[in-house]
Parts: sequence; structure tokens; C-alpha cells
Amino acid sequence: MHYFRNRKKIILYLLLPFFLTAQKSVKDNLTDLSYDDLHNLYFTNVNNPKVQILYTDAYMKKAVKENNNIRRAKANYQIALLYYKSDTNKAIQYLDSVIKYSKGSNDKYFPAAAYCEKADFLKTQFNFKDAMLNYNLAEKAALLTNIDYYYVVRDYIAVTKSEDLGEYIEALNIYKECYVYYQDKDTRSSNYAGEYVNVIFGLADCYKSLKKTDSTSYYNKLGYRESKATNNEEYKNLFILNEGANQVLKRNYVAALDSINKALPKMIEYNNTGNVLAAYFYLGKTYEGLGKKAIAAENFIRVDSIYKVTKEISTEFMDGYPYLISYYKNLGDKEKQLKYITTYMSIDSTLHKNYRELNKLVYHEYDTPHLISEKENLINSLNKNKVKTYWGMGFLFLTVIVLGSFALHQYRTKKQYRSRFEKIIKETNRNDNYQVNKENETGTDPDKIGDIGIGEELINQILEKLNRFENDKEYLRPNITVQILSSTFETNTKYVSKIVNIYKEKSFIQYINDLRVDHAIGQLQENNKLRKYTVQALALEFGFNNAESFSTAFYKKTGIKPTYFIKELDSSTNQQNDYKPTI
Repeated sequence: MHYFRNRKKIILYLLLPFFLTAQKSVKDNLTDLSYDDLHNLYFTNVNNPKVQILYTDAYMKKAVKENNNIRRAKANYQIALLYYKSDTNKAIQYLDSVIKYSKGSNDKYFPAAAYCEKADFLKTQFNFKDAMLNYNLAEKAALLTNIDYYYVVRDYIAVTKSEDLGEYIEALNIYKECYVYYQDKDTRSSNYAGEYVNVIFGLADCYKSLKKTDSTSYYNKLGYRESKATNNEEYKNLFILNEGANQVLKRNYVAALDSINKALPKMIEYNNTGNVLAAYFYLGKTYEGLGKKAIAAENFIRVDSIYKVTKEISTEFMDGYPYLISYYKNLGDKEKQLKYITTYMSIDSTLHKNYRELNKLVYHEYDTPHLISEKENLINSLNKNKVKTYWGMGFLFLTVIVLGSFALHQYRTKKQYRSRFEKIIKETNRNDNYQVNKENETGTDPDKIGDIGIGEELINQILEKLNRFENDKEYLRPNITVQILSSTFETNTKYVSKIVNIYKEKSFIQYINDLRVDHAIGQLQENNKLRKYTVQALALEFGFNNAESFSTAFYKKTGIKPTYFIKELDSSTNQQNDYKPTI
């Protein structure tokens, strides 16, 4: 449930002292105060940015005067927080300064915290690619200095995969990893209680998204017990609300109604707008299941009202709009029917992953002839705002055309990807590991010797070493470079680089990446256990530093993403297993 996650800034609270000292009187020269005093005064004035600026300015001056880089980093971090709501680009600039001054400091939280915060800001700009890159950098930094915080970062990554990218299986695996880590910790202490319930909620939410309702109930109950034991009232009610949503999936509507009605007043009390929206949505689904159409519509209208104010909604809560469109269509209320059609089709373009469902609604419920007829009926029956209605319906008609073109493009792309997948399979030796034999050929080409400017004997030696390098799968070593390989071959980088360019007909980086991808293709076909790995784990398995570089190299070589390749492999395997020959 995308809005159920507690989105409070974890880092800020990690940096607060456990017991803030009483606020000191402001001295004429603030730089005479200690760093801890200035830090405490900054955070005890969170509702007064003008005063906070005074303290962080003094903190920065003190750090510059003492040439203390880690303190400079923390001052920049405080400034970045001041831009949290007003200017994300400015906040990112200051976080970059935090990273610059804290690199190599061995501080428990920096630069890892700055990478995390930067990733959060990038997510608000829907730049998920760079956000994930920064989370990965935070992982690496935290792993060296603070293993507890490393798992906080892992939790952030799982949240992003689940709530923003819809990668529930990968998110679930990360949550399980975190859950195992906390098993030998005092999870009811102030150090671990908050993160532990975060992880439990993540498990429950992923299982619910995957419609594993029994597992969802198990973790909702566990989370409820832990929240109650640690007096975490907000999370206790979040687990109640999440279980209410889960009971909707189970079609236990009476139980769902009981849970949601218990949690909703608390969400309103905590001013948790996202979860108030979620509660009204699932009340609507509950009453829809109970056959109480008017009450269901009332709750879906409340969802729309919150969306109108916040301009935030996820695909999970879009289902109320088709219900309202159908509801008012049956009542003959064309004005409201048109209103919710327009709203549904104008939802933020960042929800483009839902266009397929949206397109299905338009073509099945509002196909082109129907739209033309609807347009005429609405103009005649409403008899007002004729010009506005004309343009509105014209826009709706054009939207249908655009969405139809988008659907056609998606179909062609899918067909093209399938063709590329089949081509890869045909080119693969099914009985041995995938190898590109032409890249293992040795022997010089007389026409190329003149071009390359290296003696024939030396070329043959390097080609033989490259052949052994490929056969021994040395390319799976991470961070392999032309310098490292040249040193191993006891020659210089120019020779190796030129021979790879001429004889392999590609750059050195492309040569290494292609070997790794070819190996990955063979291994993924041979070993179905590897297909259950995350893309990050597969990247490390095949010599890449991160999931992004693996996916990029795989796509460049094959024209498809590794996730698609794995999905098609699994699909092909399942079809073979389902096939039973007749005797």
C-alpha cells in the first residue's frame, strides 16, 4: 500500500541527540558555542527557519575557521534540510557539498546520509535512475562505517523498489535480508524499534501487493504486537489499516470495515493525509463488495477530494475512478460522468505505467464511436459551457488516439523484444555455456598487421593470452581494466587496446562487457536458481559493479533488458513443464 509507509525523515532523527539539552541563551558571539550546542539549538528551532539559519551559519563559520571538513559537511547538511520543501535543486547542491567534505571521514552517518537524502530529493523529481545510484553509493559508504545504518539504507532501497517502481519481488528479498539482520538485535530498544517495524511493514505490504494474503496477515499481526510493545501508536494503527486492506482482498468485508474504521480516526489525528486517502479508498472497495453502491461512491469521492488538494495519488488508488464513471453513467448524471472521465484521464503523467489499464477503460467503456455520440448527447443535454465542453471532448477524443498509438507502440515493442529473445536462444549452444566462438579465434590477419603497427609474433602472443583469458573466464573479475590486463600479459596497454580494437572489432570496455553478458546468457539458461537473484546480485555474479551497469551492457549487447530475458526464460520453462506428450 504505497501511502502506508511512514515517510518521516529517518536521518534527521538519527542525528538528534537522545536527550536534547535545555536551550541556552544566545551569546553575542555564537561561534563561542560548541558544535553540539549549535547542533541542538538548530534542531530545537525546527519551526523557526530564520533562527536556524543563524545557528547553522555560526556552525559553518566555526568549521571553516578550524578547517574541520566533517563539521563543514554537517553544516551543509543542515542548510540542505532548510530547502527540503522550497527548492529541491538547491538542497541537492548542498548535499553534494556534504558528500565532498565527508568522503573518507569514517563518520558513522556521512556521506551515507547525504547520498540517501539526495536520493529522496531525486525521487520527488521522478528521477529514479539517479536516486537508485545514490542509494547504492550510500550502501557502499555505510558498509564501511556503520552496519546498522547500512540496513537502514537497504530499507530505503526496498521502499523505492516496492512503492515507486513496483518491483515487489526484489523489494521483498531486501526486506527479508533486513529482517534476518534484526533478529539478533534488541528490537524493542530505541536504537532498533523504529527500523524493525519499518521492515515488518515492508514485508506485509509487499506480500499484500503480491496478493499473498496469509503472509500479509502474519506480518501485520507481528508488526501490531511490536508497535504495541514499543508504544508506537501510529504504526500500530497503520498495521490495523493495512490488515483492513488485506481483508478486502480476502473478501472479508465486515472484518475489513472494522479494521479501517478503527484506523481512520487515528490517521486523521496524525494528519497522515496519504493514509487518510488510503483508508477512504478501501472503505469504498469494502462497500462496493457489500453492494452498497452509494456509500462506496461517497468514499471514492473523498479520495478524489484529497487528490485535488495534494495532487498526489498512486496507481493503487486509481480504481475508484472507473467505479464513479460507471456509477454516474447508470444514474444518468452526464455532468459528473464527464467530470470523472476527465479527472481519470488527466492524472499526472508520472503514472504512465497505468496507461495500459487506462487505455483498456477508454476502448472498452468509451470507444471512439461511443465518444462521438457521448459528445453530442452531453452538448445537447447540459446546454451550457458549449465551447468548453466541445474542446474538452475533443481533447478526450485526441487522448484516445494518443493512447491507442501508445498501445500499438507497446505491442510492437513487445513483439520486437520477443523476436530478440528468440534470436538469442537460437544463437546459444543449448548443451554448453554460451560462447561466441568467433571471438576466441587466434592467428593474425595479414591485412591487419600493417594497420596495427605491431609485430606478427607479438600479436599472436597477445591473441593467445586473450584466448586463455576468455576460456578461464577471467573477465568475471570485477573492476578489470586494460591496465590490469596489460600488466598480467606483461605488455603495454597500447598493444592490448589496439589488438582488441582491430581483432575483436570493439573497444576494450565493450569487449569485457560482451564477454560477461554472453556468460550471463548461458548461465541464466543453465541455472534456473540464478533467475531468482536480484539484478544487483546478478550484476556482482557476472563481474559488474552494480545493477545499472549490468542492465545497460546487457541491453546494448542484446537489445533487451536482463529482467525481460529472465521472465521469458521462466515463461518458456513453465510452458515446457506444462506440456505433456500423448502416448
